[in-house]
Order: sequence, then structure tokens, then C-alpha cells
Amino acid sequence: MSAPHRGAALSSLSLAAMLGLSLLFGAPAMAAATKGPDTVADTAARVMDAVVNISTSQTVAPSRSVPTPELPPGSPFEEFFEEFFKRRQQQGDDNSGGRPRRVSSLGSGFVIDPTGFIVTNNHVIADADEIYANFADGSKLKAELVGRDTKVDLALLKVTPPEGKTLTSVKFGDSDVLRVGDWVMAIGNPFGLGGTLTVGVISARNRDINSGPYDNFLQTDAAINRGNSGGPLFDMDGNVIGINTAIISPSGGSIGIGFAVPANTAVPVIAQLKEFGETRRGWVGVRIQQVTDEIAESLSLGKTRGALVGSVTDDGPAAKGGIKAGDVIVKFDGKDVKDMRALPIIVADTPVDKQVDVVVIRKGKEETLKLTVGRLEEDDKTADSEAPATPDKPAPAPTATTKLMGLEIAALTPELRTKYKLKDDAKGVVIVAVEPNTPAADRGLVAGNLIVEVNQEATGTPKDVENRIATLKKDGRRSALLMISDADGQVRFTALPVD
Repeated sequence: MSAPHRGAALSSLSLAAMLGLSLLFGAPAMAAATKGPDTVADTAARVMDAVVNISTSQTVAPSRSVPTPELPPGSPFEEFFEEFFKRRQQQGDDNSGGRPRRVSSLGSGFVIDPTGFIVTNNHVIADADEIYANFADGSKLKAELVGRDTKVDLALLKVTPPEGKTLTSVKFGDSDVLRVGDWVMAIGNPFGLGGTLTVGVISARNRDINSGPYDNFLQTDAAINRGNSGGPLFDMDGNVIGINTAIISPSGGSIGIGFAVPANTAVPVIAQLKEFGETRRGWVGVRIQQVTDEIAESLSLGKTRGALVGSVTDDGPAAKGGIKAGDVIVKFDGKDVKDMRALPIIVADTPVDKQVDVVVIRKGKEETLKLTVGRLEEDDKTADSEAPATPDKPAPAPTATTKLMGLEIAALTPELRTKYKLKDDAKGVVIVAVEPNTPAADRGLVAGNLIVEVNQEATGTPKDVENRIATLKKDGRRSALLMISDADGQVRFTALPVD
């Protein structure tokens, strides 16, 4: 509780200081610099009628009765609790009769086409049996679900306007031109209160809130509350630059941290839902990981950038295009790949079957490859079958090991392959122990992992690893990039200090 009190004291002091400064230097200039828009009334009047209240209803299973709590025998409360819970259960049976119940929920949406297409969040209409769009003029139209995308949390609805009536619609703007500090306006139906407008600024861009693989949210301090979900976030020209989706709030009300799906992320998704009723995302078949400072140094990238390819799907677009594990993808279809998180978003937005240029850094040199983008399938990955049991064998002779970088490593023998359940085609140098409280342990290396490469050179024996580390030290390098494979054959890269 000390921080708020300290903040209050500083606020009073700052106010007194500013009053004094205004006499000397003139505060009007500073006030003008921080002044917001005089009014948003004209813009709001143009777009307000395009924002709708989305109401849904669904059937849910009857709630289970609450059992009477167990009490010690002879407790003075035993008779009271038994009577109370029996009465509650009887009331529940009388009210529902054990039958399913109808529940309703509210959200927001907006019309993007006068013919009746409406955008909202998927979570607003998820599991709904009936969906209605309630307009500002009091009219109510039943909506049909055209398509949904759970990964970006968007849904497209369609209503049929009465004959002779034209719906007010709004257009998407370019969310990429937004800057932190630009003014925005949110309109929605918080807590069921229709047509509520709030104003704020873009607080941040490219937020990852761990809600899905394509998180790229705009953050705003415009008040967003329950019921605003699916509503539009406008720029000052009345263009939709985001779809309000989530908030951070301990209380359930706005604390000035709201998130919106950027328009440039939503537009291709909405177009696909409108045309196909489903999304058709691009896919290239690579497993990627973040380029850390240590990895960037070990690969001579100059700065942290791109997405490091950990493994490549057999016969996938990337494999056919010549991409290999260890490549760092720095540009895809003309777009810079700033970090690992950017690549899935860029690939997903790329049209299926489009041939694209992919710029990779391989062993310190830049190469441009061509590949044809495939389509991402939503099927779950099937698990590998369990390795068959191996008959008991006599105890093997002690294994010769080498210690370096907090690791104890050994040549891959049939005994070690059996001990760690490694596949028959697995190659590399096996880690047999990891020293606690070392960078190797911090990066999740464990006994049974294989060192497949050191700085993109294959290793077959512990001596190969030793020689490569010695060369790196001689060259003045501070870290070594290891390609690590686990028992399932999943590959990843990690950098360890060579000292």
C-alpha cells in the first residue's frame, strides 16, 4: 500500500510545482501539446448505427444438486443442515424439474456490408443455439453463422434486412499505420447498455497475451468492459482499426488495459469466412524457435532477428524449397521477420499455393530460396507409437565420457540407445549427465538428449564436440550453438557459453 500513498504525495508536489512554473514559463503551450480531440461527435454520429448488440441463447444441462455436507455424529447443526439442503434441492427440482435450462449472453458487433454481414468475436456466439442482432433503432434481426475462426477469435454473421431497408455499415482501416499515442474510439454494449462510446489512445502494439498462436493485439486505454467484446475500435476518421476482444481486470471492469484484434489481421480472416465459410491459412512445415542473444552471437547474425528453424517437416513446402534445420528465416514474401512470433502470422496471412521468396541466413551467409505455400490443416498430430520392450541384457561396460560446458557426454552406443529409448536412426553425441546450476541445466538439457551439431557442423563423437569448442574459443567466440534432439526426434537449438 506504500506505493499509492507515495504517488499521491508526488502528485500534490507536482501540481504545486506546475502552478509555479505556469507563472514563469506559461503552461498553455504544454496544455496544448497534450490536448485531445475537441469532439468525436461527428464521427460517432456517422458510425453509431452500424454497431449492434449481439444477443444469444443456448440450452445447457441442468445443474447438479449440492450434497449435504458431512458433519460429526451428534453435531447440533446436523438437523439444521439436513433440513436446509433438502429444502434447497426440492426448490431446484421444482424450478427446473431436472430439465435443461435456457441461458442468454450479450456482446457487440458491427455491420461491414449493407447486405447484412456482421463481424463479432467467436467467444460471443460460441455454442449459441440462436443469435440476434439488435440495432440502434430498436429493430431486431435473427443472424446466421457464416463462419468462425477460433485462433483469432472472430466470427462472421449474416442477417437479412427488411425489404427496402439499407443497413448502415463501416469500413476497415489500415491498422499498420497506427502509432502509440494515436486517438481511438470504442463503441459497444458494456453490461448490456447499448451504444456506449469511450475514447482513449493506442497504448501499445503487437501485444502477445497468450490467447492463441497469432496474438498481435492492439492495446488501448479506451474503456472496454464486459459486453464490449466483438465491438469496433475506430480511428478518428471512423474506420475500424480493431475488434475489441479482451481486457485485463481483477474486478471485471475496465482498468484501462484492453486489447483489440488489428484490422489488418482480421480482414483476410473475414474475407475467407465470407468466401469459404472457413479459414485457409498458409503453412510451410517448419518448427521454429526464438533467436536469443547467445544464438545470434554464435551464428554471427549481428543482432537478434528472424526465426530459427529447429526442424523441417518431411515433404512439406519448406523441405521441398530447400530450407534446413539451423537456417534463420529473416524475410518471408518480402516481409521482414523481426522475431519468431512474427513468422507464423506472416505465413498464415499468405495465400495458399502462392510461390514466395524466403531469405535465410545459413552458416553466416544470406541465401534466397523459393517455396510454394501449402495449406494449414487443423488435424491433431498423432502420437508416435511406443517403442517395443527390449529383453534384459548383461550389464554393459562402463561408458567413457567427456565433461564440458556443464555436460557429461559420450559416444552413442547400442546400450545407451536402449537406456534412453533413442530411435534406431538417431545420430549424435549423447548427454549422459547435466551438472546442476549451470547454463546447460537452465536451458532444459537432460540426460538422453543428443548433440547433433555444434555451430551447424555435425558431431559423431565427443572428440568432435571438443574440437569444435576449442576452435570457437580460439576464434574468440563466447558461445556455441548446439542442435539438440530428444528421444522422440524433436530438434531444437540452444546456445551455451564455451568457457
